[in-house]
Amino acid sequence: MNTIQRPKIDDVFTFDFTFTEEEIQLYAKISGDCNPIHVSESYSKDTIFGRCIVHGYYSISIFSKVYGTLLYPEEHILISQNAKYLKPIFTGIEYTSIFTVKEIHPDKNRVLYKNEIFQKETGELKVTGEALLMNRKHYSW
Repeated sequence: MNTIQRPKIDDVFTFDFTFTEEEIQLYAKISGDCNPIHVSESYSKDTIFGRCIVHGYYSISIFSKVYGTLLYPEEHILISQNAKYLKPIFTGIEYTSIFTVKEIHPDKNRVLYKNEIFQKETGELKVTGEALLMNRKHYSW
């Protein structure tokens, strides 16, 4: 993991993580999304994925974790976020999330980040998107 002092265009922050079966079961219970593609191995083994996949919204919760606890957490406010799911994410596999400063809006104390999730071992891109964040404490140039 690395840190960014005052963000500049093309600055990068990375974070490695893995999802567990227990987390997926808990997320299914909390969200109410108990689709068998996420929670039933016997069902999922006969799908195109061959096993359970992580919920899409739970997979991008890693962005919230980083923005809310690791990267300028004080006064960090999410304005907007989008995501495109390119490939499934599974439990028990190590992933790397990459956050790249794409645009800076100093007049509004905002930064637009490109958010990506890669499978660490293969380098395969799984999720891509953007997030616009405001931070009056850290985003002042």
